[in-house]
Amino acid sequence: MIKQVREFDLNIEQVLEHWTIIFALREIIANALDEQVLTQSKDPKIFKDISGSWHIRDYGKGLKYEHFTQNENIEKLNNPGLVIGKFGVGLKDALATFDRHNIKVLIKSKFGDISIGKANKHGFDDITTLHALINHPSDDDMTGTDFILEGIEENDMESAKDLFLKYSGDTVLESTTYGMVLKNVKDRPARIYVNGLSVAEEENFLFSYNITSLTSTLRKALNRERSHVGRSAYTDRVKILLLSCTDAAVANRLADDLQKFEKGESHDELQWVDVQLHACRILNINDNVIFLTSDQLLNGGSLVSSAQNDGHRIVVIPGSVSTKLHNLKDIEGNSIRNLEEYRQEYNNNFHFTFVPVKKLTNQEQFVFSLTEDIFQLVNYDKSIISEILISETMAINEHANETLGIWDPDKKRIVIKRSQLKNIDLYAGTLLHELAHAITGADDFSLKFEIGLTDLLGKVAKSSLHNRKNKRFFSKLFQRK
Repeated sequence: MIKQVREFDLNIEQVLEHWTIIFALREIIANALDEQVLTQSKDPKIFKDISGSWHIRDYGKGLKYEHFTQNENIEKLNNPGLVIGKFGVGLKDALATFDRHNIKVLIKSKFGDISIGKANKHGFDDITTLHALINHPSDDDMTGTDFILEGIEENDMESAKDLFLKYSGDTVLESTTYGMVLKNVKDRPARIYVNGLSVAEEENFLFSYNITSLTSTLRKALNRERSHVGRSAYTDRVKILLLSCTDAAVANRLADDLQKFEKGESHDELQWVDVQLHACRILNINDNVIFLTSDQLLNGGSLVSSAQNDGHRIVVIPGSVSTKLHNLKDIEGNSIRNLEEYRQEYNNNFHFTFVPVKKLTNQEQFVFSLTEDIFQLVNYDKSIISEILISETMAINEHANETLGIWDPDKKRIVIKRSQLKNIDLYAGTLLHELAHAITGADDFSLKFEIGLTDLLGKVAKSSLHNRKNKRFFSKLFQRK
């Protein structure tokens, strides 16, 4: 008589006694998701039937008894960026765990109905081992595989599902060739997923990540349990994931976190300088920003105010990052806008109509001729200044009054509006104002500039004590800022 039930020895040499039901469910769900990806079939279903049994149902090729052998699955090996598992060992461990926790298992496919039971090991009647009991299929037209589990608690099933990106509630911020950057779920540590399965958690990561392009180090670290993988195994992939991002959704979050760096409150990804710089490179093209250090924000004065009035968003960065921006381009090859870059843009917006000295009126020429005397009053060598020019027109800032003078550090020149030559008071005051910019390198309303200007005016006041003839002029000059 032909035996109707075939017994397949699972040959489990080591039972993972610390495995929980959640770990076992994880393996079954992982296999169902792998099958869906490999066969391009519809999504698996996870549900409880009216009798209280849980089903994990996929619509792939269907499970065969051969899948219980601990062999590498060639199809899975050929698609390492898509699937979670590659050996039959995970399935067998799951079945052993179910058996240990008295969970009744029935696996149905068109290749047979399989349950789990104890039987004598072939050739050794004194040894009883766990076997897959294979019966004829109850539905030989069935598509896919249905795992039917009796005795599973709902919270265990929900916990198992939550280990997968598909069911976790994480939001994808950006996808790259290396994987995905994910928005963290509130009140839960950041997660590291590998092909959609959670393998580690991070308490101080800004994002969660789904790694789909694995390094050899990461492959080796994905142990039999596929949990608690060490950070060293995935650090390189997390970093390259961030460096391959181009979307502002990621860059803005990095930039916001970067501003906490100097207070020691930023997340761990912002400890990597190349990630800090990449955030600046993305933001420079996706947002109207200007990158400043905290010192520049404090001392930038009117230039910072002008940038804000022009609609620029201020992003405060560490000094170590600022020094690297000078020679750095954004991801489209443009210069990154820091304070010096904005200063150049600001100066380039000025429109000058220069007036040669010989075209000035006699009175204007006389006032302009006092330039050297004014420099002598403050005992200043004007060699730092290449030239002083007079212009009929200057730029108009829609948010402020008309500009009367400007110090151009790139061309090392001072340009003064012609209207300031009406009298010596106006001209001298504007000239000293711009000289203070040249000496300090600081902008209006900054403390450094105010100190520099006060020092110049103090020298003028001191000179006035020795020159009663021009007391009225010096008095007015001292009052002008």
